[in-house]
Amino acid sequence: MTASAPTTTLGNNRDKEIILVVDDEASIRRILDTRLSMIGYQVVTACDGIEALELFKTIQPDLVVLDVMMPKLDGYGVCQELRKESDVPIVMLTALGDVADRITGLELGADDYVVKPFSPKELEARIRCVLRRVEKESIAGSPNSGLITVGDLRIDTNKRQVYRGDERIRLTGMEFSLLELLVGRSGEPFSRGEILKDVWGYTPERHVDTRVVDVHISRLRSKLEDDPANPELILTARGTGYLFQRIVDSVASEGT
Repeated sequence: MTASAPTTTLGNNRDKEIILVVDDEASIRRILDTRLSMIGYQVVTACDGIEALELFKTIQPDLVVLDVMMPKLDGYGVCQELRKESDVPIVMLTALGDVADRITGLELGADDYVVKPFSPKELEARIRCVLRRVEKESIAGSPNSGLITVGDLRIDTNKRQVYRGDERIRLTGMEFSLLELLVGRSGEPFSRGEILKDVWGYTPERHVDTRVVDVHISRLRSKLEDDPANPELILTARGTGYLFQRIVDSVASEGT
């Protein structure tokens, strides 16, 4: 599918999840268009950041695969603009050798990243995992789900939303999944590997960069904590990983 005329085509096939692929390399756009289409997604491509933002408004994709190094507006700039108005899942592609540069995308709001040169199968697995997580937003919670109150925070596990007082705190789907994991077993420490396996779907035998977890924890703290530098909700378990403070009698029944 070309990027020049997505609207009419997509309008008849919204039952398929739509992925916007943004990369200035035509060969990568062609490969991802072909492979992702073969496994059931609708694919729209853009060759630079400006075109990506214009297409995003038109097609409202379910996920964005976003290259970092692009003309006109780089992937960091696109990610920043998207996060001003949307919680759409973002998987970044980067050829940068410095891990700190890769982490920049996560700090700006990306859900995951894949380093070039990459295996298309690996990217497909990352996409499936992220989409599987965010799909929970449209599915009713389990019978044991409800409202969890921690101080002035309300965590609605049915709607997958968080409020401070009457104000909603916007979380991405992956951020909520991470919070839900920690809150669901409050007071229990999780290693970074356990978090990666449960939330991102990384198998434990794979060598992965656990800083993906650290960055998402930092983002959650910045949104939920009164003083992120001295967290009282999401705590660091020394030598282990992270835990949410122990919650006692905080699940509200539907009738209250």
